[in-house]
Amino acid sequence: METAGTWVSILPPLVAILMALVLRQVVPALFAGIWLGAWAIHGFSLQGAWIGLLESFEKYTLESLANPDHAAIILFTFMIGGTVGVISRNGGMNGIVNHVVGWANSARRACLTTAALGLAVFFDDYANTLVVGNAMRPVTDSMGVSRAKLAYIVDSTAAPVACIALVTTWIGYEVGLLSQALTLSDGLNMDAYLALIASIPYSFYPILAIIFVFMVAGSGRDFGPMRRSEQDALSLGVRPGGHLDSAMAADCEPIDPVPNKPQRAINAVLPIAVLVLAVIAGLYITGRAKVEIADPGLKDIIGAANSYKALLWASLLSMVTATVLSIAQRIMTLEEVVSAWYKGMRAMIYAMITLILAWALASITAELETADFLVSILGDSVPAQLLPFLVFVIAAFTAFATGSSWGAMGILVPLVVPLTWAVMVNTGHSGPSDMHLLYSSIAGVLAGCVWGDHCSPISDTTILSSMASGCDHIEHVRTQMPYAMVVGAVSLGAGTLPVAFGLPWWGGLALGVGLLYLVLRLAGHKANPDQV
Repeated sequence: METAGTWVSILPPLVAILMALVLRQVVPALFAGIWLGAWAIHGFSLQGAWIGLLESFEKYTLESLANPDHAAIILFTFMIGGTVGVISRNGGMNGIVNHVVGWANSARRACLTTAALGLAVFFDDYANTLVVGNAMRPVTDSMGVSRAKLAYIVDSTAAPVACIALVTTWIGYEVGLLSQALTLSDGLNMDAYLALIASIPYSFYPILAIIFVFMVAGSGRDFGPMRRSEQDALSLGVRPGGHLDSAMAADCEPIDPVPNKPQRAINAVLPIAVLVLAVIAGLYITGRAKVEIADPGLKDIIGAANSYKALLWASLLSMVTATVLSIAQRIMTLEEVVSAWYKGMRAMIYAMITLILAWALASITAELETADFLVSILGDSVPAQLLPFLVFVIAAFTAFATGSSWGAMGILVPLVVPLTWAVMVNTGHSGPSDMHLLYSSIAGVLAGCVWGDHCSPISDTTILSSMASGCDHIEHVRTQMPYAMVVGAVSLGAGTLPVAFGLPWWGGLALGVGLLYLVLRLAGHKANPDQV
């Protein structure tokens, strides 16, 4: 194939990125990249354009969907989405909220409670945003907290916690992308789920964003436009704002609890606990059955585990638990459970379409040897230690411009991971002591996408946060962006860069926390000095 390993090989992902930026639509952009790649494989002839169009769907997209590991990720994600729908409908989510709102009897406590709920509803960013925003709005209003502050706390806990928690609706998508990317990396034998877990300590932006939310909520200090919003809320009262109702798709609407039924926290806590414990048990069982060492350690067992089986088992058991609880307490009939399950699952369909197309584009780039070409031109000129920084910046820009963190991940992960590994091998940084560079690059894509998601006015979670909090959408973007910019800069300057050059991840995290504290103390001021 004449086009393999040449400049033509970078066109499919490049066109996908550019079209996503222009169209603000990821699905047609990905498909265009696949078509272009299939056309390139057939030599850019007129006949090749037609054959490439047909093969884009019947070959590359079909093969992506038919892969057993890919199918496992799709089933897991759908099942988790369905479980979120059931525990929202049976009142379990509201039960958790009801247990904590009684403590929120001051502005400070109201903000801290909102942040704590943002962590508690960790398993889905849409559910997190809609449940926490709507539940806490009357509480924060009564305590004189501005809608902009509420929207910031909701938005800056939802995506970050869903990105780094061990079992969420994001995990299936991320593992799916990583599994494909790792297979394209010659000589890299690693389980995708375990690679994702290993990257979490290097996800400085999501971690520091959550910590900064608690700093702001606990101190009552603000700076920039947020401070003015808080001052206006105190002097003029909390004013509901306009938001983008038209931007809320039907499959992102909140799932309300069944009316006139008890809202018990156990109905959400137990299925979530089963989910987490079953993943851990599944990893141990599958790893113990596979490992051949006489007296294996936990690291050996987990390293040999089949994460796909573990995730499938856990999602099924969690769904069964939620179903049994709902029917046994006569909160819902079996028909109503299925309806709630379908509504929760429906919110994941667009993401799964994006994922399937991302897999297909990754297959195209592998066939065109895109990573090999990039290594040939970058391998000797870009130090391996700078890759995590560059990856974060590119991912952040792509997610900001497209408004889709998942779409940006889908385009970049299959390209970044093989490129990073190849540069590491080329520069002699592929030993066990250098694996932090790979983990940092993985984290750089995910964290950069979350940053772009926070700053983009066309991001789905940003829009949903405005809506659920009753905040003017532009006001939310305007007040949140300085906080996201500060945390992003600290994440890169204190975390990503120094850690890539040898600082332990915990040292980078500690340095980042210290810098954020100084920024808040020096630049932040209380809207009401007497606020408690």
